[in-house]
Amino acid sequence: MESVNSETERQSSDDSSSSGNSQSRRRVGILYDERMCKHSTPDGDHHPENPNRIRAIWNKLQIARIPRRCVVLNAKEAEDRFILNVHAKKHVDLIKNISSKEFDSRRNKIAAKFNSIYFNEGSSESAYLAAGSVVDVAERVAKGELNSAFAIVRPPGHHAEHNEAMGFCLHNNVAIATSFLLNERPELGIKKILIVDWDVHHGNGTQKMFWKDSRVLFFSVHRHEFGTFYPANDDGFYTMIGEGPGAGYNINVPWENGCCGDADYLAVWDHILIPVAKEFNPDIIIISAGFDAAVGDPLGGCRVTPYGYSVMLKKLMNFSQGKIVLALEGGYNLDSIANSALACMQVLLENMPINGSSEAYPFESTWRVIQAVRQELKVFWPTLADELPTTLISQTAQVPNLLFLSSDSEVEDDNGAQASEDLEEVLQGIIQPLSNLKVDEDHQGKEETEDKNNNAYRPWRSELSKIDVWYASFGSNMWKPRFLCYVKGGQVEGMQGPCRGSLDKTPPKEILWGTYPHHLFFGRESTSSWGPGGVAFLNPERKIQDKAYLCLYRITLEQFNDILCQENNSSYCMTSPLFDLDDLISVASNGSNSLELQMRGWYSNVVYLGKEEDIPILTMTCVNSDMESFRSGKLPIVAPCKAYMNTLVRGLVEGGQLSEEEAMAYIQEATKKPL
Repeated sequence: MESVNSETERQSSDDSSSSGNSQSRRRVGILYDERMCKHSTPDGDHHPENPNRIRAIWNKLQIARIPRRCVVLNAKEAEDRFILNVHAKKHVDLIKNISSKEFDSRRNKIAAKFNSIYFNEGSSESAYLAAGSVVDVAERVAKGELNSAFAIVRPPGHHAEHNEAMGFCLHNNVAIATSFLLNERPELGIKKILIVDWDVHHGNGTQKMFWKDSRVLFFSVHRHEFGTFYPANDDGFYTMIGEGPGAGYNINVPWENGCCGDADYLAVWDHILIPVAKEFNPDIIIISAGFDAAVGDPLGGCRVTPYGYSVMLKKLMNFSQGKIVLALEGGYNLDSIANSALACMQVLLENMPINGSSEAYPFESTWRVIQAVRQELKVFWPTLADELPTTLISQTAQVPNLLFLSSDSEVEDDNGAQASEDLEEVLQGIIQPLSNLKVDEDHQGKEETEDKNNNAYRPWRSELSKIDVWYASFGSNMWKPRFLCYVKGGQVEGMQGPCRGSLDKTPPKEILWGTYPHHLFFGRESTSSWGPGGVAFLNPERKIQDKAYLCLYRITLEQFNDILCQENNSSYCMTSPLFDLDDLISVASNGSNSLELQMRGWYSNVVYLGKEEDIPILTMTCVNSDMESFRSGKLPIVAPCKAYMNTLVRGLVEGGQLSEEEAMAYIQEATKKPL
C-alpha cells in the first residue's frame, strides 16, 4: 500500500501526458488514513459500517493507479473549536472521551442509548480524524491548492445532530467543514456553499444545522417512503424547506419506493438540482457521498450504477469552477462502493463521465415527487415554476413490486444479500440501455412497450391473478379499513406509518366471518406500525377447545403474495411469488396443513384452514419454532396497546360478530389464556 503518512504530491509524467487536454492535469486531492479503521464494533461482531469499507475503496483506487495521479493527503484531527460550531459541548466531550479507559465499563451502555451507534477504544480518534480530514480538504479546495478532492473517511457524519450521534455517525463531518469555510475562513471568499447529499438515507443532521442559513443550499435525495425508511421521520419530506432566512434553501427529494436508479436520479438532477444550482451559483460544492443507493447495497435497496454516479458528479462540475469536495458517507456493499468511488475519481481527474449507459425512463413515482418538489419551491426558485411537458413525464418505467414494512411485524432486513440478488435479477427485466432505446411518440406504441417491460419481470402475476383465495385475518386486519391499507396503501388511526399497498389495488370481492379451532394470543414487545405492545398471533395447531374469530377476504393469490410480503419483509423485490400455486396445492393436501416460507418474518407460516365456497382459506402466522419460543418465554407474551386493541374491537363489532363489551372480553381472555 502506498504510504500516506505524509503529504505527497505525485502526478506521474505518463499519466499527465496521456491526454493533450489540460483537464487531465487537474490537481485532485485524495485522503485516506488507516487510523480511521480503528473504529470498529467492541466485540468484533459484524456490522455494515466497518473498516473494510474504506479499505475496499483505497485498494480499488490503488489497483487503478489513481493515487499516482493525485495529491495524496494524510488525515488530520479536527479542533474542538471548529466542531463546536455545529455540535453541543456535551456531545463534543462525549466523543472526545468515549474511548478513554474511564469509559471502558460504561461504553456499551452509553452506545445503547443512541440510535444505531457503537463505540470502542478507537472511536474517538477515528471520529476526530474523519471530521478534520473533511475540513482540511475543503480548505485546500477553497484556497485553490486543489481543484477538487475526495476524503475517504469513516465514521460517516450526515445523521449526527447538534447533540446526538446516530445512524453510524459520530461527528457531522460535512457540516463541520461547511461551517469552517463560512465562519472561520472568510478571507477565502466562500460565501455560498451547495451541499449535495446523495446518500440513500436523509441527511437529517446536516439539514438541521443549516435550517435557517441562506448561505447553505442543502439538497438531499433519499428513500423516504412517507417517513418509514431510516431515519423514519418527516424531516426528509419535500415540505421541509427551511425557515426564516433559510426558507427555500433546504431541498428534499423523497423517494416513495426503492429500486430507484440512474434514470430517477438524473431526472432529479436535470429538473430540480441543476436549475436551482444555476440560480444559487455556489462558490464551492461539498458532496455527502454515500454510495448506499448503488446496485447491490444491502441497506439501500436502490440501483444507481457507477456510470450514474459519474454523470451526477460531472453535471455538478460545471459549477463553482469545478471546486468540489466529496466526503464519504454510507455504502455497505464493498464492491459497489469501490466501483462507485473509482468512477467519481475518474470524473474528478478527467472532467468527464466514465463510459456507460443507463436505463431509459424514471418511475412514475419519480415524476410525481419531482413535480411536488418543484411546486413547493417555485416561489423561491422561479426556474422551477414552469410545468414539465406531458410528453416528458408520461415516459415511465414500472416499479418492481418492492413492498415495504408497515405491518404488525417488526422484521429488520437481514436478507440484504438475497435482496441484492433479487434486485439484480429485476434489473434484467426493466433496464433498457439508452443506446438501444427507440422512442415512439405514438401513445399506443408506448403502451405496448410498457406492457412488454411489465411482463418481462412479473409473468407469475398474470397466472396468480386468476386464482381466488380467502385471506383469513385474526388481528388488526379484521377491521376492513385496516386491511385495505395492505391493498390500496395508506394507514388508519393509530398506525405510525403507511403501507405501500398491493400492485393490484382491487378491493376484496367478498367478505365472510367464521370461527376456527385455533388459539389466539398476543406477543412481541413492539412494532413499527403500532408502537409498544403485543400483536396477534394464531397457534397453527388446531385444538377443538379453542375458538378464534377470523374475517375472510376473498382476494387473488397475487394479492395474497403482496400482503404476505408486506407482513414479513421490508425490501423483497417480487420477482417471483412467495407462495405459488404448487405451494397452495401442497399445503391443502399435506397432513400438517401449513407451509413455512424460506424467508425471515413474524408471519412467514402460511396455514390452510379449509375451503369456503370451494375456495381455499389461508392465513399467516408465526413459524413453529417461534411458537416454542413463546411457550418457553424466550419470546414475550405481551398485551396489545390501546390503538391496536381498538382496531380489533372495531373489526369484530362492525363485522357483526360481537358487541363492544364481548369483543373486549374476547381480547382480554386471549391475553391471559396460557399457551
